[in-house]
Amino acid sequence: MIQVAVIILNYNSVADCRKCVGFLQRQEGVKTEIVIVDNCSPLAGELQAVRQLCEEQGCTFLPASGNRGYNAGNNIGLRYAAEKGYKYALIANPDMEFHEPSYIARLAAELHRYPDVAVVGSDIVTPDGVHQNPRNYRASSWTDSFDWVTTALRRNDRKYDNVPNWIENPHESHDCLGLNGCCFLIRMDFVTQIGYFDEGVFLYGEEPILAHQVKSIGMKMRYEASIQAVHCHMRSKEPASAFCLKHWKHSRIHYVKKYSNYPWYGKLMAIFSLHLYFLSLSLSKKIKSRFNG
Repeated sequence: MIQVAVIILNYNSVADCRKCVGFLQRQEGVKTEIVIVDNCSPLAGELQAVRQLCEEQGCTFLPASGNRGYNAGNNIGLRYAAEKGYKYALIANPDMEFHEPSYIARLAAELHRYPDVAVVGSDIVTPDGVHQNPRNYRASSWTDSFDWVTTALRRNDRKYDNVPNWIENPHESHDCLGLNGCCFLIRMDFVTQIGYFDEGVFLYGEEPILAHQVKSIGMKMRYEASIQAVHCHMRSKEPASAFCLKHWKHSRIHYVKKYSNYPWYGKLMAIFSLHLYFLSLSLSKKIKSRFNG
């Protein structure tokens, strides 16, 4: 039977963790070790609650010594999985629901079937049925960094409202350009080959970085439309907007500097555009706040 390490990164989400563990323990056709990494949750009693959950449900508990971001937190679990000799690891956010009992087994079968695939993901939908996979990360030019200007100009044009330009076709299985970071199955030998996830980003931007790392060593990502999980992400649980903008900006600039193939002048122009973009977002939020206040 295939053995898979399931890594859940917790941050003030013990209730979601408990529900997710319930779904994972009903998985069939695969032997799993559920590893919960607590990323220094600041809520009172959260650490003890996660520890107790792991003791009750037979999960492995790994507390982080400091919160260094999403990738760094998952790397704690991945290094543990590497030490234990796991071939595959499932990265899953606490707010994932797995209603299909063979979900992990079917994903593992796809990695076994396609040896050149490093990461495989399923159809992921919100409770409202909105598809979140597969991601669209087509090769771009540095000039695309200014697309936000035209997007802003056409924002009030209703014919663009329902264009999902951030996903590819979710209805057919295929090799894809990127996958949502909330849930995917990954080869551990690939993880060790790339030196684990890039810890240069704290939050946001992890998916295009991973997609670039996969492509850079000649491997692929694959999307399986017939396998589905539910992502119960709630906007209300996200950090404050200023915090999000700060790390979103840093992650995008980090990607341009380290992973884009832009010429030196293209990188400078792309970074300049990003500074303008986030300045415009910040000013827009301040103006809206003043008028609404």
